[in-house]
Amino acid sequence: MQSFVIDALNGVSYGLLLFMLSAGLTLIFSMLGVLNFAHASFYMLGAYVGFSVAAYAGFWLALVIAPLIVGAIGAALERWLLRRVRPHGHLAELLLTFGAAYLIAEGVKLGWGLSALNARIPAILDGPLFTVYGAAFPRYRAFMMAVSIAMLGVLYASLRVSKAGLIVRAALTHPHAVEALGHDVPRVFTGVFATGTALAALAGVIGAPLFVIEPAMADSVGSIVFVVVVIGGLGSLGGALVASLIVGCAQTFAVTSDASLGALVDLLGMGFALPSAWDALTLAQLAPLLPYLMLVAVLALRPRGLFGRRDDEL
Repeated sequence: MQSFVIDALNGVSYGLLLFMLSAGLTLIFSMLGVLNFAHASFYMLGAYVGFSVAAYAGFWLALVIAPLIVGAIGAALERWLLRRVRPHGHLAELLLTFGAAYLIAEGVKLGWGLSALNARIPAILDGPLFTVYGAAFPRYRAFMMAVSIAMLGVLYASLRVSKAGLIVRAALTHPHAVEALGHDVPRVFTGVFATGTALAALAGVIGAPLFVIEPAMADSVGSIVFVVVVIGGLGSLGGALVASLIVGCAQTFAVTSDASLGALVDLLGMGFALPSAWDALTLAQLAPLLPYLMLVAVLALRPRGLFGRRDDEL
């Protein structure tokens, strides 16, 4: 019982971290129609910038300064590059962000080197928050969950209630009418892209103490983020939340399980025998494949994702 409760909490916390990262990508796609291949690179850049800022100014200032710096870089990318290629279609935008990902990766290597870095958990957040049947749940994971939920609330209120959200949504569907009312539509789009990259950087700062900061971290998490947004439905913020929790919990329970694939087949009563090499595989060994198996299943049954509403052709 204690293992189940702690695994569930860990799965939810990991899922909310994935949502924090995928929310920015979802926001950019839903508002601009740009599938940003460099999104995970901005997550990595946020982790590195946050590490450097925290070394001089502390973790709490890094939470604010790193997203602002990375958001400014994202704004520059949209203003000086994406805006120029937008008339050439989605393929040009995709290729540009793909190239930007490589530039950011090489810039990180030049600036911080190839060695892995370890970010420290703030003293006030270090240690257990509570214990369940003798097993402890860390305070830092609870903080990460709280930030992610607060971010969801702010995004929802900003897009659905505030005047700025109304302008952004109107600019997406009726740009000429919004311009006629005196609003700078290109600047609105730049602000949206900057916000999305800043959210990725925030996820990088918060996730850094739980994972190793290294140049390969964008590659390791980037594919998972795209799996999440496709399963949830491209452009759906609620879908990204649900998909993040599903992927986070599935991977966490799989990693902590010692059940074999053969035992699972027998339990489900599938009526066939696996090859001996497959029969001995454990669910923990198959955990990295689970998100991609879920992706294939969702695309086969519902190509638009769980909550997808758009049919954009990229």
